[in-house]
Amino acid sequence: MLFQWEQGGDPPDRVVATFLAGRKLHPETARFARELFEGTVEAAAAIDERLQAQSEHWRLKRMAAVDRSILRLAVFELFHVPQNPPAVVINEALDLARRFSTGESVEFVNGVLEGVRKASNP
Repeated sequence: MLFQWEQGGDPPDRVVATFLAGRKLHPETARFARELFEGTVEAAAAIDERLQAQSEHWRLKRMAAVDRSILRLAVFELFHVPQNPPAVVINEALDLARRFSTGESVEFVNGVLEGVRKASNP
């Protein structure tokens, strides 16, 4: 949904509606996905500041859109979903990068997220 939101420019409610339409998801899964998406969109400016601070020599717009979406989601989870341990959040982000991006992206996503995590816990 984050990728669709950024690339399509549609409002979040429309993205949710089109993304979830026709998918047979357990209601709790759909609710959690929607919460993650909407929370990430609402916090996007603050998330992007954290990402930019940890992305030496990389402007956000130069990052691959898939990687940017994965990073935004993970940073939202790190700071707004306390029941998810940081190691689990980072691992899930790496799995997403492996599945939807490139091998190089996995290392990049890991480095940025570890930097964000360490910066928040000096």
